[in-house]
Amino acid sequence: MTETPARRPEASSGLTGPILVGVMPGQQPVVVEHAAQMAVAAGLPLVCAYADVTVYPVDGTTGGPSAPIDPDGVDDRTQDVPQALRTALEAQLADFSVDWSTVLLAGEPSHALAREAESIGASMIVVGTREHTLTAAFKDVAAGSVARHLCHRQRRPVLVVPVNPRVPDDDDDD
Repeated sequence: MTETPARRPEASSGLTGPILVGVMPGQQPVVVEHAAQMAVAAGLPLVCAYADVTVYPVDGTTGGPSAPIDPDGVDDRTQDVPQALRTALEAQLADFSVDWSTVLLAGEPSHALAREAESIGASMIVVGTREHTLTAAFKDVAAGSVARHLCHRQRRPVLVVPVNPRVPDDDDDD
């Protein structure tokens, strides 16, 4: 009896669409850095998506028409990612050899990211965990986390990057 050799994985990662990363002002750089590392390793572009929760998609599509939730509170915002966020992304991605772009999304972040991932054929979605603060804990209890919603409500892989992980010094689960 002869054995057939085990099939070796192809050199390609099997990923074909861009890596989509959820970004927001003040976010820890580790999230974008991990997403950039994945994109570089796979030879794919990186799409940095900012979901503006003060507007909603009128027709349910990504990049389509949107309207403010509070029409009386409308200011003269541009329909683009905030400049401070764009500047932070430029600094974070300067050392990576990756083609990257930004996109402004409308609505609740997990839904907006899932819609955008479907629209661009993303290979995966990268998001970070919440900071360890009392406010973040209340938000998690009240609304749940973006990562949790994404993991349960769409079919693409989701990479959740720990931000500020709390690992006890006496953690001996080896």
